[in-house]
Amino acid sequence: MPSPADCRFTDSHEWFRIDDDLITIGITQYAANELTDITWVEMQGVGTTIAVGDAVGEVESVKTTSDVYSPLGGEIVETNEAAVSNPALLNSDPFGEGWLIRIRHDGSGDMDSLLDQAAYDEKYPLD
Repeated sequence: MPSPADCRFTDSHEWFRIDDDLITIGITQYAANELTDITWVEMQGVGTTIAVGDAVGEVESVKTTSDVYSPLGGEIVETNEAAVSNPALLNSDPFGEGWLIRIRHDGSGDMDSLLDQAAYDEKYPLD
């Protein structure tokens, strides 16, 4: 199953759905598969300003804890409380109901550094 074509991706397995200056961020299906059963999610709060490269939260599974990073800067305008209260959404629907945060992009960071769907899927194929 390919990753969504309307997203961009990082090598640290975050996805970005860009709608003008509003960007939704989550973890990829590849990341969810590698983590296996996700048991805990914590994100920075609404109103938090994030700089390029900042961790915006953590995802914990039965295997490990992983930071979620953003190569783009901005202000967090929404967190997905459904994913916080039901972390399994990241395993079952990482590109849909399992999104993590939305930021209002401040123009910082390099969107051209993000991978498109074809490049990401070629580099990180799902088994």
